[in-house]
Parts: sequence; structure tokens; C-alpha cells
Amino acid sequence: MNNVGKLFIKMGLLSLLSVLPLAAQIDNGVDFTASFPFHAGDAQLPAGNYRAFQPNLNVPILQIQSVDGRHSAFVDFMPTQSLQPDRQTAVTFEKYGDTDYLDQVRIEGEDYGIEIIPSQVETEAAANANAAEHATAASGQ
Repeated sequence: MNNVGKLFIKMGLLSLLSVLPLAAQIDNGVDFTASFPFHAGDAQLPAGNYRAFQPNLNVPILQIQSVDGRHSAFVDFMPTQSLQPDRQTAVTFEKYGDTDYLDQVRIEGEDYGIEIIPSQVETEAAANANAAEHATAASGQ
């Protein structure tokens, strides 16, 4: 293959890879209420009303902030994709023992979402207890 052909292939692959992060974006954020305290990454957050959003759409970091602005956490995430669009916007949690950990954010009508990368504390909790997943309804903006 000549150099021009290789260049076109490389440019095509680069274009494809640059579009992949768009699939994981939560454009305007998601509002949810947690009636229980929970962990988001290494932070423990109290029960309350929260907003999950990406402060920078080019970086796979999600900010979880209480509506009153008093509590906040940043978590790393991975994009997920399902075969069918989600029926409702939801924020899911994994519960190990008595502790809830933020797990996923799904958007109504979309076949993509995000999965929170477990913290070391959550990984240790998961090794010592069975998980119970539950969700809370959320609204997209």
C-alpha cells in the first residue's frame, strides 16, 4: 500500500475515534433525588437533590453536585451502550451492606449511558458483600 493510502486509513480511523466520546456525553445534566446517603467515587454524599453533569465534554469525568451547592464530587466514568433506547432517565446505585455507591446514569430515549468507575473503597466493599442494584428516577435537562 502506498503512503497516500496509509494516510487516508489513518485519517479515517482518527475521525472515527474522535466521534466516540460524543456517545458518552450528558449534554445538559441529569437531576435526581437520593433519599439515602451514597458514595460517589471517594466522596460520601448525604441524602438530597443532586445534579450530575460533565463540566468538560472532552473529559470522561462526571460532577455530582447538590442543588444547594454544598456537596460535590467528581467521578471517572466509562461510556456504555445498549441495544435498545432506555425507557426512562435513571441513576442507579449498587448497595453493598448498608452503603450505596453511584453506579450508572441512563438517559431516556438514548442507547448510551455512563458507568461510574468503582473507587478502591467500593471495590473492597464488593469483595466482601453481595450487590443489590436499585435505581432512582431522574430528569434530563
